[in-house]
Amino acid sequence: MGDPKGFLTTPRETPKRRPVDLRLMDWREVYEDFPRATLEKQAGRCMNCGIPFCHQGCPLGNLIPEWNDLVYRKDWREAIERLHATNNFPEFTGTLCPAPCEAACVLAINDDAVTIKQVEVEIIDRAWDEGWVTPVVPAVKTGRKVAVVGSGPAGLAAAQQLTRAGHEVVVFERADRIGGLLRYGIPEFKMEKSRLDRRLEQMQAEGTHFRASVDVGVDVTTEQLREEFDAVVLAGGATAWRDIPAKGRELEGIYQAMEFLPWANHVQEGDLDAPPITAEGKHVVIIGGGDTGADCLGTSHRQKAASVTQLEIMPTPPEHRTEGMPWPTYPMVYRVSSAHEEGGERLFSVNTTEFVDDGNGKVKALRLVQVNRTDKGFEPVEGTEQEIPADLVLLAMGFVGPEKGKLLSELGVELDERGNVARDQNYMSSVDGVFVAGDMGRGQSLIVWAISEGRSAAAGVDAYLTGRDVLPRPINPTDRQIA
Repeated sequence: MGDPKGFLTTPRETPKRRPVDLRLMDWREVYEDFPRATLEKQAGRCMNCGIPFCHQGCPLGNLIPEWNDLVYRKDWREAIERLHATNNFPEFTGTLCPAPCEAACVLAINDDAVTIKQVEVEIIDRAWDEGWVTPVVPAVKTGRKVAVVGSGPAGLAAAQQLTRAGHEVVVFERADRIGGLLRYGIPEFKMEKSRLDRRLEQMQAEGTHFRASVDVGVDVTTEQLREEFDAVVLAGGATAWRDIPAKGRELEGIYQAMEFLPWANHVQEGDLDAPPITAEGKHVVIIGGGDTGADCLGTSHRQKAASVTQLEIMPTPPEHRTEGMPWPTYPMVYRVSSAHEEGGERLFSVNTTEFVDDGNGKVKALRLVQVNRTDKGFEPVEGTEQEIPADLVLLAMGFVGPEKGKLLSELGVELDERGNVARDQNYMSSVDGVFVAGDMGRGQSLIVWAISEGRSAAAGVDAYLTGRDVLPRPINPTDRQIA
């Protein structure tokens, strides 16, 4: 514990967001640089608790008090070693994770939590700047081949761990670039893709092979996959989106969030001058109040929408923890993301009843009704109907599990009661040698869970192929409830 009074004398401080009018002119990340000296003082707020509940909050089991203390003592080189010991991609979690570790911080019981997430991202950013992040090439090859299907955070984490264990690993991705939702889902203003690209370069130098534009089950048959590889890791995510059965759903101008968001990423990659689905000049309505909805909101702002309204069927969350959200659980409180700060209107406790036709098969408005949440579900409140303009409607209501296509059916894997790929404690599916990691087995969840599961699945694969038990296992799928 570097500063025994740090948490008493130093208030919590986080980076400032760039002015709204400036950041809406570009797609760069929204935060300003954070002074190193200030960050080191923030790390000194860590209490080095006898029982560090931040570990309980983090699915990766990150050694948070250790690297906080190292940063406070200005030993940044050792800090990145401790951070990388449990997390393959701290630049991803440091920018995208909602930080359940901070919610579990002991200091958060009656004060502001330690800025764990900011310390994390500053460690890895400095490590890249200083050249401390280098390829970790295995000393011995096992001669075994592993296919990883899906290149999101779970697939990449599994691939890196297995490559470093000496296996020959090939990552298959059906999109034209590697990265999964990190590439074509997360907007540039939340995480610039240079963070992803430099990590992929490291993985290639370590020996991982990447094959983009390959739809496994179509371009490569499951028979070919099983014949060519000794083990398979399914890491395709929970990409089957939730829809809405309201009248008029078939009208033009209504899209799923993941039909809308990737085009903005393609524009930033230089593939297109303008997206084929754009919010420019339109009255945009986003149905869904979560992170994906906020991504649609920030993207719509940058595309110069005429107006943006975000709808949520749930009631307005409380400002602070309630008795039903005791520490150290992650509290479902009212939050204002950078996208919400940029404008738009948020409506809670509303349900969509109809999409209105403009007479030419296009949506022109959306009809709503306020609802009350009861034991029987959501009941409409009589007399609260309203209509709002909507030229573009984006559905951001989450995902219901993996796509049930040729890959899963031809492999013959069993599904659990939630429609996800069933797996055992070693992350193996019902089919011998076929493993599953991330949202495809867990259901829609957090990026930190994806990385944790990728590491755990890699340990299961390595043990299956070699009989050894040397790779770390952060968590087993049945150890905790879904976060």
